[in-house]
Parts: sequence; C-alpha cells; structure tokens
Amino acid sequence: MDLDIMSEEAILVSKKVQAIQDIRTSAKEALQKQADKMSAQSSVNYSVANVGDNIVVKIPDVDRTKADDRNQFTHFVAGSPIRINITKKIQNSSKNLSVFARQIFDSRGNPTVEVDLITDLGLFRAAVPSGASTGVHEALELRDEDGANYHGKGVLKAVGHVNQSIGPALLKQPFEVTQQREIDEFMLQLDGTENKSKFGANAILGVSLAVAKAGAAKRGIPLYKHLADLAGNKEIILPVPAFNVINGGSHAGNKLAMQEFMILPTGAHTFSEAMKMGSEVYHHLKSVIKKKFGLDATAVGDEGGFAPNIQNNKEALQLISDAIAQAGYTGRIDIGMDVAASEFYKNGKYDLDFKNAESDKSQWLPADKLQEMYQDFIDSYPIVSIEDPFDQDHWDAWSAMTAATNIQIVGDDLTVTNPRRIQTAVQNKACNCLLLKVNQIEVSTIAFNPIALLCNTRVVHMDGAALAPIPLLPQLKALPFRKVFSFHKLS
Repeated sequence: MDLDIMSEEAILVSKKVQAIQDIRTSAKEALQKQADKMSAQSSVNYSVANVGDNIVVKIPDVDRTKADDRNQFTHFVAGSPIRINITKKIQNSSKNLSVFARQIFDSRGNPTVEVDLITDLGLFRAAVPSGASTGVHEALELRDEDGANYHGKGVLKAVGHVNQSIGPALLKQPFEVTQQREIDEFMLQLDGTENKSKFGANAILGVSLAVAKAGAAKRGIPLYKHLADLAGNKEIILPVPAFNVINGGSHAGNKLAMQEFMILPTGAHTFSEAMKMGSEVYHHLKSVIKKKFGLDATAVGDEGGFAPNIQNNKEALQLISDAIAQAGYTGRIDIGMDVAASEFYKNGKYDLDFKNAESDKSQWLPADKLQEMYQDFIDSYPIVSIEDPFDQDHWDAWSAMTAATNIQIVGDDLTVTNPRRIQTAVQNKACNCLLLKVNQIEVSTIAFNPIALLCNTRVVHMDGAALAPIPLLPQLKALPFRKVFSFHKLS
C-alpha cells in the first residue's frame, strides 16, 4: 500500500533538450538537496529517484501539503535546458492496492474468513482461527446462520463486510501498514458495537492480521519481532512447545470430559530437542494405548491427539506418564491440562459424564470436590499447568484454586483476552497465567494490551497468539504431529 495512501505526482525531467549526462546529474543533486530540506521541515517524505531515463520527484498530494511545494523544485532547473513535465497523477502509492476477503475452510472443515492485502511489497494473506469450544464472553464470530448451508456456519456475511465496508473505508485513510494500532482502532470505531456484532470479529481480525504481516514486511523484520515490538516486549525467548496428545471434551467423541492433556518438554535445552522429545513420547503413547485398548483406540480427536474411549481423566494422565517413562524422559517432561470446565458446568456443579444425556446428577461435583480432584492429579503426576479448571464465571472457585496451588492456573474462557475481564481476574487473584488469542478480542493490538496490564502478575512473554508466566518458560501450545507446524497459541 505503502499504505501512505498519499497521492503522488511524478515530475518527469525530460532529457530531450539536453543530452549531457552531467547536467542531469547536477539537476538530480539539486532536486535531492531540496527534497531532503523539505522532508526535514515537514512530516512528509519527498524523494528523488532515477526511473529509466527520467528523474522522478515524488511529492505528497497537494491536499496534504502546501500548494506551492512543486514550484520549489522548478527553481532548480530554471535557466537550464531541462524542462519539467507533470505527466500523471497516481491515486495511491501502489497501483495494485487492494483488500479482498473470501470464505475458506479450517482444519475442522468449517468455513472461516481469509483476507488478502496487496501492497507495493506484495501479497499478505491471513486466515482467521476459530476454536471448537469458545467462551461466552468472546467477541462475536459472525456466522451466516443459514441452516441450509454449512450447518449455518458460513461466513459470507463477514466476507461481505470486508469487501464492501471495511476494505473500501480503510483504503481511503492515510495509514501506513506499520500503524497497526491506528488501523485497528479505526476498524473498531467503524464497527461501533461492544461485541463487534455489526461486522463480526472474524471480519475485523482477518484484516488486522493481514495488516500485521504487511507491517512486518514494510519494516523488514519477521512477524514475531513486529508483534513483539507492538507489545513492547524487548526480550524474546523461544517457547516450550506444549503438545496436545490426548483429546477429550468437545475435541473428541470419547467419554473424557476434560478437553486436552498435554506434554511439556521443560527439560529440553533447545527447541529442536523439545520437538524430538515430544515426537518420541507421542509415538510411545500410541503404542501404550494400542497395547492396552487395541488399534481402534489410537484414533485421534479434531486437534490430533489420541482419543481413547475412556472416561476416567486420571487414566489419561497415567497413559501419558507411562509413555514418558518408556521414552526415557521421566523428570524432563511435565504434563499440562486444558479442562475447559465451562463445557460441563451445570446448575452450579460439574458433570464429568456430560456427554451422556442420562448422566447421574448425584455424581455431579461441586467446585470444592473438583478442586480436590485436581490436587490429587497434581500430587500423583508431574502436572505444572491447568487451564480453565472451572466455569468462566465461577470466580470464587478460581481464586480458591489459585491460592491453594503453586502451579500454573491458566485463564482462557475466564479472561478471553479481554482487558476488562483480565483486570477482574487480577483483582480477584483468579489465575496466574492467561492465554492470549486474537480471535477472542477481534484485533491484534487489543490482544497486546493485557501484557502491560499483567506485568505485575508475572506474565511475561507473547508470540502473537498467547502469553505464558514464570516459573515455567513461555509455552507454545501446539497441535500434535498431524499438524506439527500449526501452532495456534501459547499457554
């Protein structure tokens, strides 16, 4: 775009009246000197360059600077055999400037939004992520709600908002692609609703992510560095990958209530070693499950972890512990869980048999009994992280759990990357870590705000998708090896 979105007039200095090269060189030097002087005196950039056989002076649009600016350049060729011709006016600094959205399909086969942003540096493409289990406090993901198509999950409305409203409005503004915060704020104001119900968070986020990629290219730095700079993070540490190796909850068709069981190679010395350890344990786990339950038990859930048809959550932890031991990594690999307890919270209690429509209500657990179960897990296995252990609005249960343990208690559905809910979590001491997911809050830079907010709660690093705390190293929550490169959040 250069997203200058400044008009530019090319003043072509003809060679026809003078063939002597040193006169052209002298003219360019004079023009460059004046351009540098004017650039230093204003906030706009004047530039001089050789284009073919011509010298081109790029001047900002007359509406954005003094009307006589161009005359200050003609002064340098007066009295010389060089003639200045104003030949054309270009509306944008990139002839190919465009924003275009389309409907694509995610890894679960559901429609989602993809946005192409074309600038003078090329094509920048972003696809919007979408979770299987989502918190009720997340920004609105706009779906078509047309039951005759894609079970109502189409995103053509959101796509239309990008192509017909957001994109055209954005391209009229004098933004640089490096102005991420200003662009995000403009889109939020354009929507004007609290939960982004006008355009949909998925429409706004697609554009925001594409702009972030273009901004990184404009600055000539990797995307992670660009995002870290936007977040004010000066210290970048390669994260520990957290492999989701057993799936339950909404991620699998088995009886497990708790959603994710992960391994974290905290004893690895390099990222490559951590990947090696994760790979080896994953395949050992397959063998452990196959030996105990048969080949059909090694089928995977929708995030690639194994989904044996077991109901006892502690049994899942034992399977992982056995696999770690067989791989020879006992003491070097820890275990994490994403319980996603909001999925089975009913009438103030927790139903660990929620996939059974006839579950026994007498077996539903109050929060204190569920906390006792977690403590038993912690005492029995090397668990260092539990995400969403209680319902997203069960604040007192969260605070009690965080006060009673010294492990990582992670807010996801609780905090939904929303600064106001994060502030409440801080005040209530409800968790000591959070996930940062841009799809929960609609734009890149609002997702970065919690970093400053939580600087006193020892949440220290981010990578565009999530935060992680001390005492653990930052973590990158990853799908298993079915999609080993589809890292989607830190935890």
